[in-house]
Amino acid sequence: MKCKPFQNSQIINNKAMNRTNKFLTLILALVASVAITSCVQDDDYTVPTSLGNEENEALTKMLANSTEVDLAYVKELYVEDGSSTVPFYVENDIYVKGYVSSSDKSGNFFKEFYLQDAPSDPTGALKIILEQVDTYNQYNQGREVYINLKGLYIGEERVGNGIITIGGGTEFDQYGGTVTRLNTNQIRTNLLRSDVTEAITPLSVSFSSITNEHVGVFVQVDGVEFADNLAGERYFDAVQVYDTQRAMQACEGFDYTEMALETSSFATFKEHLLPTGNGSIKAIVNKTFDGSTIILALNDVADVDMNGTRCSLLDINDFTVTFEEDFENFNGFTAEGWTNVNISGTSTDWFVSGFNNNDYARISAFNSNNSEADVWLVTPAINLSANSSKILTFDLEIAYSTGIHLSAYISTDFTGDPTTATWEPLNAPIPNGPSSGFGGLQPIGTIDVSSYSGDVFIGFFYEGSDPTQTTRYHIDNLKVLSN
Repeated sequence: MKCKPFQNSQIINNKAMNRTNKFLTLILALVASVAITSCVQDDDYTVPTSLGNEENEALTKMLANSTEVDLAYVKELYVEDGSSTVPFYVENDIYVKGYVSSSDKSGNFFKEFYLQDAPSDPTGALKIILEQVDTYNQYNQGREVYINLKGLYIGEERVGNGIITIGGGTEFDQYGGTVTRLNTNQIRTNLLRSDVTEAITPLSVSFSSITNEHVGVFVQVDGVEFADNLAGERYFDAVQVYDTQRAMQACEGFDYTEMALETSSFATFKEHLLPTGNGSIKAIVNKTFDGSTIILALNDVADVDMNGTRCSLLDINDFTVTFEEDFENFNGFTAEGWTNVNISGTSTDWFVSGFNNNDYARISAFNSNNSEADVWLVTPAINLSANSSKILTFDLEIAYSTGIHLSAYISTDFTGDPTTATWEPLNAPIPNGPSSGFGGLQPIGTIDVSSYSGDVFIGFFYEGSDPTQTTRYHIDNLKVLSN
């Protein structure tokens, strides 16, 4: 028998080639796998920012066959009566339009975004919760979004937190019903974008003027700083698990107004040092997890600009009272030199009322049956000396708000008829109040009137009507201080 070494070596080479082919096949499979999965980052299955034909067709069809409602209408569909909370199921072909105000790009929001009703001067916002991360890829800040509400639920994500939310389903426990996140199919069919992205102009507010009505709105607060004891601290406290609240303050005359900034443990900027100066912050008005407290939440740390000199409070001891009215033992507007006139010729006017041993000036068009209720309340002449600092302060309570219907003015030529006087608006931050119940008397900061001298008149102008503009106002503790 003769040996055939060539054949044996050929067999060995064939085996080697088979192993090589199998190895190459494995490598190619891995490369293909990487090529496929590289299209997805961090389990992000969102569609690209450009609209596809399917999304355009769905939006066009909805606009042609459904009725538009506003955000305020959507909020009113959910009624929480205190004894039970049942999310509202939308059966009709209606939709709501808004503009994305929040962004989860920095990780400070999770599986949610807010939609406000206008890119500038918004009046409110809605929360949308969805089973999707990195929503900024699809629902970028300023994007015009249409929500097909049919088949969705309106309620709260957590019972009693007071944040009206759009969800895809419901769940119930001993505390009541809540909405759950939109699933992937609902996201595709109910959250429809247009090709419009607007620049979101932050709403200018003060800490003292922020209310529940601002939740979800992108705002800007000027003249703010982090609390004195936070120098050297970071946005997130490493000993905490989920969220860290850092106290902010603003000098508003003789006292600080305060509000907390809340930062998630997942925020990319959580380890940044807090600025130590004074300046501005742009943020989303939000609430704590349980809904008990209003806070601010950043879209991005770039929205914080606090490089100025820290503010200083005014010292009340440096001022004297030039004019003061608390409406206690008040003898009536005419007797006290005030002017109270309804220029619409209807029956609504200001009157002195009281609660819990405290009196105040009060007005509301509620139940008046007046289609117009334009009413002036004007102080007696207040003599201001030249070359001195002068400050106007007053307290305001707002109840059953249907919008802001009060404004403050100053005049130097008022002679009894407010329609013939020259009125200049004062920088009085009149806020939205609670839509139900009373907000309590709150100071409206300090208003600088130093540029005026001689006899001046402070005028409060109420523009109401029944039944749509019926906000109730109480004015108290009006003072003009000089130094």
